[in-house]
Amino acid sequence: MASYEKINRTARRNEKTRLTITYILLVIWGLVVLFPFYWMLLTSVKTYSSYNSEYVPKLYTLSPTLQNYKDAFTAVSLGRYFLNTLIFTVVTTGLMLAVIVLAAYAFARLNFRGKNLTFTLFLSLMMIPNELVFITNFVTITNWGLRNTYLGLILPSVTSVFYIYLLKENFEQVPDELYKAAKVDGTSDLKYLFRVMLPICRPTVVTVTILKVIECWNSYVWPRLITDDEKYFLVSNGIQEIRENGFGRENIPAMMAAVVVISVPLMVLFLVFHKKIMEGVSRGGTKG
Repeated sequence: MASYEKINRTARRNEKTRLTITYILLVIWGLVVLFPFYWMLLTSVKTYSSYNSEYVPKLYTLSPTLQNYKDAFTAVSLGRYFLNTLIFTVVTTGLMLAVIVLAAYAFARLNFRGKNLTFTLFLSLMMIPNELVFITNFVTITNWGLRNTYLGLILPSVTSVFYIYLLKENFEQVPDELYKAAKVDGTSDLKYLFRVMLPICRPTVVTVTILKVIECWNSYVWPRLITDDEKYFLVSNGIQEIRENGFGRENIPAMMAAVVVISVPLMVLFLVFHKKIMEGVSRGGTKG
């Protein structure tokens, strides 16, 4: 008995040691990950003179200021960039959801000739480098006369092979018996999709929506290619405009203030919905 209790104590001690080491490593890793955000926020509240006078960067400031945030909205049209990004994000995400939900439902539930071959060819598009797609899209949009327009910004982003695949896998987890029972009751495919499939697969739909919002908000290469008019710049492109024609390359605190303003919406979105994102991705990749 004494030997058994000794083994238990040793096991509990080893478990506590393991958990302690694990939490210490997690804390260290968390500090490493969060430090760039802290540095960005700290720099954004430093004055230009105090920042330049620091021969050795300090991890604190005794005279914080919000003037840099005021400059972020007055030096360039940052408010306009926000509005453009909001329009681009909302419209693109809405159109994409309509496209991928219908496409995923067709591949998951409908039977038509060549479905498997079509889906295989569809998946093969994921192997094409984005740079080649950008070239083709740029030529097409330019030939259509849609440069420097919202339509030119939005059209190439209204579908995603990966999101269709993710949603299709999730749709296929819904039991076939529900579909057969709905058809016996005379329910149309669209009604079954919106009243049965989407409510059941809501976590994945929410995940796709959030990921697309983040993707649109961070979009840089395509908007930079297709727009050279400041009226259509997004926040990601606006950073370059701020650097070149706003504060200049030396005013780092003001640049950091603009980056903080642009980054906060995505940080809040991720913090609020990160559980939904993980739940939707795990469900979309799990069979049975």
